[in-house]
Amino acid sequence: MPARKKITIVGAGMVGASAAHWAASKELGDVCLVDIVEGMPQGKGLDLREASPVEGFDSDVVGSNDYADTAGSDVVIITAGLPRKPGMSRDDLVAKNTEIVKSVTEQVAYYSPEAVLIVVSNPLDAMVYVAHQASGFPAHRVVGMAGVLDSARFRTFIADELDVSVEDVTAFVLGGHGDSMVPLPRFSSVAGIPITELLSREKIEELVDRTRKGGGEIVGLLKTGSAFFAPSAAAVQMTESVLKDKKRILPCAAYCDKEYNVGGYFVGVPAKLGAGGVKQVIEFNLTEEEREQLEGSVQGVRELVQTISM
Repeated sequence: MPARKKITIVGAGMVGASAAHWAASKELGDVCLVDIVEGMPQGKGLDLREASPVEGFDSDVVGSNDYADTAGSDVVIITAGLPRKPGMSRDDLVAKNTEIVKSVTEQVAYYSPEAVLIVVSNPLDAMVYVAHQASGFPAHRVVGMAGVLDSARFRTFIADELDVSVEDVTAFVLGGHGDSMVPLPRFSSVAGIPITELLSREKIEELVDRTRKGGGEIVGLLKTGSAFFAPSAAAVQMTESVLKDKKRILPCAAYCDKEYNVGGYFVGVPAKLGAGGVKQVIEFNLTEEEREQLEGSVQGVRELVQTISM
């Protein structure tokens, strides 16, 4: 029997612990949950392990404060970082999270030199760049989770509006993670029927706007935190595609140079994910309006990355 795959999740907060839950319950492999806070990853790991007889999964789950325990991981999901706090500028957040992501990436790369890195930390597009630089890995083995989450939100809102199953709804989102993302209604459909045939332009714009502000909507409701169920599920869907070499076409923050004329940055694009990471960035023709929106989004990513000092 081949050995089980190994998944390391850096950061045992709400996103990291939820990702461990999804990954273990799907039996994608054994899970190592690592965090600097003593006792927290161990406690959450043990709690999740003790759920396995009830839910019927055999994945092992361990918590640790020592990166040596992450050795030999096939996939590393990086959720570590600070949320933006009141009074904190975007530049302050970028600087602090650059320091955190750089540090954890160097350690996981040392112990798992063949791993695929999936970055969830914010600001997402900038932190994928940091992980790439800090790891020294080839770009296809470093990818950011954003588009799967943003598309899932768009799909949810479309399904609710049309009162149909989310399983029959597909949607695509390009560009940076945040207000500048570019949802693509003409590539979004219900059972193959474009939503442009089912919803008015005004209603689509309303859903697009809600998708762009989806993270902020949840922060506003929770008051003391941010989304964790959907972001962690999205990261684990990407993990599954890598570990099982499923070659799913998922919207991810992937490295683009000539693709879409990005010029060497990680931005949200449709990507084929399989063994070893990004197999291919899928390019297709955009309308002039979509191209302008994507360029604006990419420019925002460029400006953010240019503020990074490593």
